[in-house]
Amino acid sequence: MEQQTAADLIGSGGASLGIELGSTRIKACLIDSAGTVLATGSHDWENALEDGLWTYALGDVHDGLRAAYADLAGAVRAEHGVELTGLAGIGVSAMMHGYLAFDEAGELLVPFRTWRNVSTARAAAELSAALDVNIPLRWSIAHLYEAVLAGEDHVSRVAHVTTLAGYVHELLTGERVLGVGDASGMFPIDPATRDYDAPRAAIADRLLAEAGAAHLTISGAFPAVRTAGEGAGSLTADGAAFLDPTGSLRPGAVAAAPEGDAGTGMVATNAVAPRTGNVSAGTSIFAMVVLERPLVERHEEIDVVTTPTGDLVGMVHCNNGASEIGEWAGVFREFAAAIGSPVSADAAFAALLGGATAAGADDGVYAYNHLSGEPIAGIDDGRPLVVRTPGSSLSLAGLMRAQLRGSFATLALGMRILTAEGVAVDDMYAHGGIFRTEGVAQRLLAEALGAPVTVSETASEGGAWGMALLAAHAHSADGMPLDAWLSDRIFSGSDASRVEPDADAVADHASFLDRWSAGLAAERAAADSITR
Repeated sequence: MEQQTAADLIGSGGASLGIELGSTRIKACLIDSAGTVLATGSHDWENALEDGLWTYALGDVHDGLRAAYADLAGAVRAEHGVELTGLAGIGVSAMMHGYLAFDEAGELLVPFRTWRNVSTARAAAELSAALDVNIPLRWSIAHLYEAVLAGEDHVSRVAHVTTLAGYVHELLTGERVLGVGDASGMFPIDPATRDYDAPRAAIADRLLAEAGAAHLTISGAFPAVRTAGEGAGSLTADGAAFLDPTGSLRPGAVAAAPEGDAGTGMVATNAVAPRTGNVSAGTSIFAMVVLERPLVERHEEIDVVTTPTGDLVGMVHCNNGASEIGEWAGVFREFAAAIGSPVSADAAFAALLGGATAAGADDGVYAYNHLSGEPIAGIDDGRPLVVRTPGSSLSLAGLMRAQLRGSFATLALGMRILTAEGVAVDDMYAHGGIFRTEGVAQRLLAEALGAPVTVSETASEGGAWGMALLAAHAHSADGMPLDAWLSDRIFSGSDASRVEPDADAVADHASFLDRWSAGLAAERAAADSITR
């Protein structure tokens, strides 16, 4: 799109906005109807560990949203010479799961409990057995039921529970709804009704009542469910004023149903049809494979969630992703600055990861990147480690190869289970900042998964772009199904690179994964013995 055309579109209120609240950054992305990025804005933030629980203050949510939007509006002004005063569509996504509990007056009862908290083992186990479906530790129903079982004081005052995306959507639109993909991280979804599974909800209601919370039901406490393209309200005057305190932004934009970061990752990679899958790599890392049929067995390591249209998805979710690689990059950037040769983050990653595809460079070097607990790996508490055998050779290439393989290792353990279930995938699409360094993480991920991995030119845009697409779809699809709309209007003719894993490299990674798994005992010992 030419500069003047983009300015005209923005000036007329024809662009769509997606906002995603990620683990370390809130990002805003403005697009046209073809998905072209017109401007972006962002705000960095971090979670805090308070009283043993990971959280973000709601004040930080509010300030961060406004800061990201202001950054976007400034970019529009600088790049296109116009003010951002109106939008065609708007949508918000965020980290899935967790627990935001409010009373009747809309007051938050306890600090937001994020997906990183794994203190719900008792509730998750009881629910999984009673519902005959895997209920992961981080799901909202597990947090709610754990609070009930523990007799927490606030439970008697709980009126409704939502996710972070649902909370922000209600601020902007006044609508207490949730996209089906995000809702599938609160409670199991019935693929036939595209709503909370009614028979299982009845069982959960009974369990809550028996535990002393008869006033709480799934249908009453959880948000209403919407699929992609269904009505989810519009930006209200109060919502516009909240997002843009300068008063420049007009209300009226069509709102997409709020989604989780898993759903926006699927959209951003065009992986919403059966036999497609995607990997989203950031602070956490997860793989999603759209299923052709329900899984035969219940697996603690596999979440069954849905696409934004309600199709079942096998999800391997790992709490720990590329954060530790970012820490190492920070150390090397600090060293570069100390010797008078400062480098950008992109340049640092390119230099660090450049040799990581060299087979054998990490022989005897193992990296464990768990900053927090990791259920799939059997880790209750994280202790990042780099361990090497006495006869190994430590090099930059080997260290970073070990870091990348370690970042993908827990994911690979979960994917082994889907493979054993007979789940087929024709292509895995990857996105996230780690893939900005061309070809390196992509190749190692393909070897870890034993499947082709495709990275598109929009891979680094991530979830905010995916949410912007859902907003544009809500505004302009005219009833067109999401998968057809994405294929025909967004991804047709887009540039992408596809890496086929070498069979020998796949076998080598399988051998590495066995050795890496055995070494997890060292990390468990470190967690037991190193407390500060």
